[in-house]
Amino acid sequence: MLSAFCLCLLLPLTAFAADLIALTGRVVDNAGIIDAGTKAALTQKLADFEKKGSDQIVVATISSLGGEEIEPYANRLFRFWKLGQAKENNGVLLLVAPNDRRMRIEVGYGLEGTLTDLHTKLIIENDMVPAFRVGDFSGGITKAVDDMIMVLEGNPEELEARGKRNEQAPFNSDDLFFSIFITVWITILVLSLAASILPPIFGQRIGPGRYRWLGMTFEPGKRSSSGGWSSGSSGGGWSSGGGGFSGGGGSSGGGGSSGSW
Repeated sequence: MLSAFCLCLLLPLTAFAADLIALTGRVVDNAGIIDAGTKAALTQKLADFEKKGSDQIVVATISSLGGEEIEPYANRLFRFWKLGQAKENNGVLLLVAPNDRRMRIEVGYGLEGTLTDLHTKLIIENDMVPAFRVGDFSGGITKAVDDMIMVLEGNPEELEARGKRNEQAPFNSDDLFFSIFITVWITILVLSLAASILPPIFGQRIGPGRYRWLGMTFEPGKRSSSGGWSSGSSGGGWSSGGGGFSGGGGSSGGGGSSGSW
């Protein structure tokens, strides 16, 4: 009976891990969003990069997360595949779920100080999101891989500089409305003062309290319901007229960044 009880406890855990896809290579495109040429080029690029040192990058795509958030799924997949070397924990997982419009770069413990959360955020926002929005998954993933390799090879300056160039101040409609209101109010105030002060000084007097200036008639001392000066009309106011491959035993603690498009 005890064994049956333990089996019942283990079954949910087995089912929970059953949805994790198999590690079949450096590029695991289960969602089928990377063209064959790009997949081959990425596989070779990642293999060459790993030979230079021991850092390991894997690209994976799945059609859907099945209702799970991408952060826990990516971390489970990373640990399941054991990316990176056991003592170094120097693996990176780039995961894309197109049906959920979500992506994540999961970074192993050992690389969190090099490929920082800021770097992964910049890569997602500047490389992947713009490309994915126009349906260029192969291009966006390739750019992301290139930038990750660049940072891991010790050259993050270009990525950081590019991120600063792409920064834009967030649009605030309340600030815009307030600015327009103040501008209009100041304009009306200045025009009202000008209409009261300037015609008697620079204009030609044509009658008691009436002056002609700039081709218009002003009566500074006369008030009406529609304004303090006019152009002689009765209306008031005024007028002018954005397979053989396997992990090395590494792990991740959840470092990295996520995004959507």
